[in-house]
Amino acid sequence: MTASPALPLPPGSTLGILGGGQLGRMLAQAASRLGFDVVILDPEENSPAGRVAARQIVGAYDDRWALKRLAEACHVVTYEFENVPAETVAELTALGCEVAPGARALAAAQDRVAEKTFLAEIGVPTVAFAPVDDEESLLAAVARIGAPSLLKTRREGYDGKGQAWIQRPGDAIAAFEKIGRQPAILEAPADFGRELSVIAARGRNGEIVCYPLSDNHHEGGVLRRTIAPAKATPGERDQAEAIAAKILTALDYVGVIGVELFELAGGKLLVNEFAPRVHNTGHWTQDGCEVDQFEQHIRAVAGWPLGPTAPLARVEMTNLLGPEADAWKKLAAEPETRIHLYGKGEARAGRKMGHVNRLRPLEG
Repeated sequence: MTASPALPLPPGSTLGILGGGQLGRMLAQAASRLGFDVVILDPEENSPAGRVAARQIVGAYDDRWALKRLAEACHVVTYEFENVPAETVAELTALGCEVAPGARALAAAQDRVAEKTFLAEIGVPTVAFAPVDDEESLLAAVARIGAPSLLKTRREGYDGKGQAWIQRPGDAIAAFEKIGRQPAILEAPADFGRELSVIAARGRNGEIVCYPLSDNHHEGGVLRRTIAPAKATPGERDQAEAIAAKILTALDYVGVIGVELFELAGGKLLVNEFAPRVHNTGHWTQDGCEVDQFEQHIRAVAGWPLGPTAPLARVEMTNLLGPEADAWKKLAAEPETRIHLYGKGEARAGRKMGHVNRLRPLEG
């Protein structure tokens, strides 16, 4: 199936997903509702996504034999996380396989300096930042950005990992040691009142849709809960939608994207980062919207029309971390609660095992 697919893909076509975690699982479930078969590629046997898909190929993301099998099996391939090696997308493309979202979005999201530079180039507001490669560039960055400031690894690092605060200039070298002296980015702090996000999608015909803003609360660098639709002014909604549209258009993007935002005093929004995939802060859409983010992503990559994003309820999404998922019986007894468990094995502390959406009527 490595020839360019005829779009839109009809039901009965096969979609590939790089990654077998919870996002891949929920994407596979959405795809099956639309009549697609799904093939998962993941290094771990019996992955959460693989167990709900038509098939799983067990192999590393840089395994050329596994990638060839995936390309031969699928009409289109997408991914559930942004740390898929860029070489993987290049190899699939060389095999004639369509990958969406495209390589440019993946490359920008994998490197925080590239991401912030891209955002600045298209006129999207962010905090001040400077690249850090060694002690000399770190000290120069601190002199320019000031302290306190936040040092982050350029690549990988999530849920608060790979980060260190520099409270005073004298803390810089210790912070660099803490993140393993890896290439990094230094960011000025944002004096924000709350963290918001917008989930948006762009179809193959350039159509763009946005979901209502969500209000996100983190603990220890990990998303704890999301409330949506967020209370926001029309100006904030307009800003968020314009930001998302700029990013999607500049990347010639196909699929769902998550854009994390800081709300400053006066309602100005800054972009913290974006993720070229379905996003934890969009899980509320599963029970709160006419078409959720997972179906929306499948629609986009398959070349279907995008679905409506209107909210049907006000939702509080709470991540279930570690043994919290063991309370499924109690949660199932709550009439307003919808449970989504990921089929993972060991419930380690802090590991995302599932989430719940608690529904309330829309206000006014």
